[in-house]
Amino acid sequence: MIEVNVDRILVSLLNQYRLAILKDDKSNRYLPLWIGPCNADSITAELQNLEMARPLTHDILAKTISDMGGEVSHVTIKDLRNDVFYAYIMINQDGKQLEIDSRPSDAIALAVRAQAPIYVEEKVMEQAAITPEDDIVDQYSHLANDTENDSGLSAFSDFVDTLDLDNLESDKGKD
Repeated sequence: MIEVNVDRILVSLLNQYRLAILKDDKSNRYLPLWIGPCNADSITAELQNLEMARPLTHDILAKTISDMGGEVSHVTIKDLRNDVFYAYIMINQDGKQLEIDSRPSDAIALAVRAQAPIYVEEKVMEQAAITPEDDIVDQYSHLANDTENDSGLSAFSDFVDTLDLDNLESDKGKD
């Protein structure tokens, strides 16, 4: 498994979704994940240490796990099937390890609150990761042209086409 960190959350001008960019620091690979605006805001609020007037759903879940004697040990993005990522939250409680099926965005939001590591299986990185040197449009053009799976992924290709990943490292810290 490859440990990744949340590098940034990008806003799409084409739709209401956000793009979470997970970075593998050891190999300079990036894993882009489409996530909804609520989960993007939840991740961003925690990463920016924003104080909320009332707890968000992921805050409640983190507190519930803790109050029940559990601890989030890590989260893992284990699979990618039919353009859907599958993640699991690993919780240690009373000497047992529980594996909870989760959307990646919820798992990431919980992991940043628990300061738990985020892992991605190598096979998922091989399928979906990008590097700044990659021609992103060519790499993801099959998603836009998939006529059997009309899931609206042409917006993904359009959005990724507008990303400037050549300057990711030089832009880091300017946000």
